[in-house]
Amino acid sequence: MRGQSPRPEDTERLRQFKAEFFKALAHPLRIAILEFLRGGPRSVGEIQALTGVPGSSISQQLAVLRGRGIVVPERAGTTIRYHAADPQIYLLLDAAREIFYGHLSDSAELLRLVEAEAEQVAISR
Repeated sequence: MRGQSPRPEDTERLRQFKAEFFKALAHPLRIAILEFLRGGPRSVGEIQALTGVPGSSISQQLAVLRGRGIVVPERAGTTIRYHAADPQIYLLLDAAREIFYGHLSDSAELLRLVEAEAEQVAISR
């Protein structure tokens, strides 16, 4: 396949795969879980204690992340602990944070401009 252009149906399958991967990240609790797993493998109970969210909800969100291959379980005796399947996921989350910071910085600057404008309007009255 090297050197050849991919077939349109293959390109579409790849785009669908990427979209499904990002959908798996598109939930605040799943992001929180990944942030907690950055510190090392954790059990459902440990994640529950950190988030304050019921274990059933944690398990449900872990199932989504497992289904996309983003986290994997490891058994230690009777305890199942989860960790990132690929630590590069944290590079992705870090890159997203930088993008968000840029957007929020722009929004903060716009807010300052609006406030300055409001002050000018108030002064001119």
